[in-house]
Amino acid sequence: MYRHGLGDCFLLTVTDGAGTHHVLVDFGVLLGTPDAMAIMREVAADVVGVTGGHLDAVVATHEHWDHISGFAQAEDVLAGLTVGEAWLAWTENPHDEQAKALGERRRTALRAIDEAARALRAVDADRATRLEGLLGFYGGLGADGRPTTATAFQHVKDVAARIRYLEPGTAFPALGLRVFVLGPPRDPKMIKKSDPSRAHPEVYELLEGEAALGAAPEPFDASFRVDPEAARAYALIGDAYQAQGWRRIDDDWLGTADDLALRLDSDTNNTSVVLAFELGEGGPVLLFPGDAQVGSWLSWSTLEWQSANGHPLRSADLLARTALYKVGHHGSHNATLRAQGLELMTSPDLVAMIPVDRVMAARQKWNMPLPSLLRRLEERTRGRILDAQLGRPAAKPDALTAAEWDVFLAH
Repeated sequence: MYRHGLGDCFLLTVTDGAGTHHVLVDFGVLLGTPDAMAIMREVAADVVGVTGGHLDAVVATHEHWDHISGFAQAEDVLAGLTVGEAWLAWTENPHDEQAKALGERRRTALRAIDEAARALRAVDADRATRLEGLLGFYGGLGADGRPTTATAFQHVKDVAARIRYLEPGTAFPALGLRVFVLGPPRDPKMIKKSDPSRAHPEVYELLEGEAALGAAPEPFDASFRVDPEAARAYALIGDAYQAQGWRRIDDDWLGTADDLALRLDSDTNNTSVVLAFELGEGGPVLLFPGDAQVGSWLSWSTLEWQSANGHPLRSADLLARTALYKVGHHGSHNATLRAQGLELMTSPDLVAMIPVDRVMAARQKWNMPLPSLLRRLEERTRGRILDAQLGRPAAKPDALTAAEWDVFLAH
């Protein structure tokens, strides 16, 4: 785990009888991070050095800047790096009709949010800044020539010799491992379900006084609106429209732009590639969920594979053997399920890695990592947490034996 700021970047090194293999899982840092380009170029140089200039696979989990920015920021440093395969979600497949519809919806929403931010700049600078910050998850729209998530994703596709578009419920052998694909879901309802249920929350609860980003209904569809110029031409409403300006709601749609931006952000998180790497038949599992939120996690329970001996294998079996959990969405409130997530991770060897920077999170007013989740992670791992900002525990946690602590340090 690279400790480069608020963003995901993991380099997996796997050694088997055929040699040493490398997989890069995401490569980005949050927009607004000081010296971001210099940082990502330094990380890129290290990746090239460690891998000897070859990656067997690159996983770009989803189209958010803090996960893929480095592919644009350090493109020249990566020029000498060869990539065997790119592993992308089915949502990125240009030949998939559902994926194309999702992509068009995203682009339409981004244009609407950008338009709202421009319109608000003169009348409500704070809200305009907030919207521009949410646009930053996509690197902006590239109007000023700056790279975007789209250009970064394209770089991943261009450098890979082969592209795998991953479907939930599939598995494949790679690099001496077996790779299980858990997400993103195909069910549109699960993609849109980002927040926990109110009556029966599936996640660790916010403590009193804590806040988290939420989402609200989307604005009126275009089919229910009348363009202002067209409204003036209607005989029935034309005179009233011109004379009674106080009755018009031409600009009220701007009030929904914040909600639209938050919804788009959450929906994109739920398109994250979710992978479970199994080290040998029935062996330990490394779980990398990207930024998958509630709906994606819930969708895994319906998936089923077969073990080598033909027995059914469910996501709960993989979670029970999870020895390394890359904590979802930097430890946010809705990206680690409770009963259907962390509580199923019963391996005595469980270690958690949290890619978080509290300073940047606080600047954005994000509650990361969620205190109640962090406490439960400490309990489940018995203190074996690797924190991108804080590092590893400075001393042996009381819950570990000296031998267990030595094994943890050795790995």
